[in-house]
Amino acid sequence: FAAYIIIDSMNKEKQAELALRTQKGDKHAFGLLYEEFVRPIYKFIYFKTHHKQTAEDILSATFIKALDNINSFKAELGPFSAWLYQIARNTIIDQYRSKKPEMNIDDAWDLSDGSDLMRDIDARDKIKKVEKYLKEFTSEQRDIVIMRVWQGLSYEEISAVLGKSEASCKMMYSRTMKKLRETMPLLMFLEFIINL
Repeated sequence: FAAYIIIDSMNKEKQAELALRTQKGDKHAFGLLYEEFVRPIYKFIYFKTHHKQTAEDILSATFIKALDNINSFKAELGPFSAWLYQIARNTIIDQYRSKKPEMNIDDAWDLSDGSDLMRDIDARDKIKKVEKYLKEFTSEQRDIVIMRVWQGLSYEEISAVLGKSEASCKMMYSRTMKKLRETMPLLMFLEFIINL
């Protein structure tokens, strides 16, 4: 199970130090933050979009926004990683609104434009197996599961991303996972929590 989780190896103090250095103009410090978070942020975006090119575009936009707005980062409000996930989440929402403005964002599973279907088959197959179960949950509940199970984020980081208390995130995660365990076949549930 642990082999599939991406855990940020950089502690929040180091993240804050590098963000502060970036705020003072040290681009190398931002490069270190980029190297640390590019892979987990990409995986988070890819899970939401199921489309390689779209995920790459959103990833680029996320890091550009982060660099452009680095002075708005405040370490006392939470770790840099949570701030970055929040930017990624908002960028996904912005992308979705621009592509499908007439649909409910909470129902978004796929930002793919259909032009790259073959490349996306593997991710789609994995998601399709559990999609009918995950559809029962809100976008926030799905995001908590993604961030907690597949990204290995702490509740502190998740709460900062979603703007909710840690207790609320823990409760939402616990209830979501309990319902998934009750509704999904056991083998599918196990595959869900260890295989993306």
